[in-house]
Amino acid sequence: MSITGDEFRQLIQPTIEGLGFELCDLEMRLGERQGIIRVFIDRVPAGISLDDCETVSRQISALLDVEDLIPGRYSLEVSSPGLDRRLTKTEHYQRFRGEIVRVKLRFPVQGRRNFRGKLVSAGDKDIEVEVDGTAYRLPMATIESTRLIPTV
Repeated sequence: MSITGDEFRQLIQPTIEGLGFELCDLEMRLGERQGIIRVFIDRVPAGISLDDCETVSRQISALLDVEDLIPGRYSLEVSSPGLDRRLTKTEHYQRFRGEIVRVKLRFPVQGRRNFRGKLVSAGDKDIEVEVDGTAYRLPMATIESTRLIPTV
């Protein structure tokens, strides 16, 4: 039996939230010789420490040992989403309004698939990104990925 990313998310999210963190993102590559599970956590506004990652990793490992849902060998990595974090939820888009983002679309909008600009607004159905003074409404359903562009 193999578990999907959504099923895994539903399994670990209550544990992560119970520890006071947010599950920001998840990457799973299983079925290879050595599978990998990457869990990205955050805590607003405090951020994440190495100790936080270790705590969450221990809890998820214990949960996975009990549930035994993942066949084969795998590595579990728990980390912060980083400065160039992916935005995956409406709440993320709303939290980072005003920031510079890079958006990649599955299908072109106004002849473009890639946008880099200021995140102006975000709703459940679309976001607005301003690129060189032009505003683009991008439907959430067409977004392949969005990343923050760190300003240092």
